[in-house]
Amino acid sequence: MAFRIGLGIDSHRIGSGGPMRIGGIDIQAEYHLIGHSDADVLLHAITDALLGAAGMDDIGQLFPDTASQNKGRDSAELLAMAWEKVAGSGFEIVNFDCVVRMERPKISPHKMAIRQRIASILNIRIDQISIKGKTGEATGDIGQSRLVEAHCVVLLLQK
Repeated sequence: MAFRIGLGIDSHRIGSGGPMRIGGIDIQAEYHLIGHSDADVLLHAITDALLGAAGMDDIGQLFPDTASQNKGRDSAELLAMAWEKVAGSGFEIVNFDCVVRMERPKISPHKMAIRQRIASILNIRIDQISIKGKTGEATGDIGQSRLVEAHCVVLLLQK
């Protein structure tokens, strides 16, 4: 048995009009994230963390933004497909630790729903997922509500 660590980082610009999709749920907000797929910054970071820990291609290689079938695609579907590939190589998830960096809306009221959604996509327990929110303290692109960023670390166990 071997442990493997993966890191995923993603960011998306903010556009006017909501809702904003983060962690597989829609959060009511006056803006949304801009991207080729549904721009779910957190699920993209989780997907890359899983793929990286397993030593596989990243999300952009598996699901390129040049492919028409990925336009507007649900990131939960991408995560499930990536996890199927990783699990098929003999890995199981120990835990995730994730940070979502955005000025507003606050992530805290949505953390439990996000954890439940991720757990259901990956068929794991909620206590295997940690979600934290951090602001930009009104500075930089995050603090000025021009960008949302997510970081995720995963620990996998290879059986």
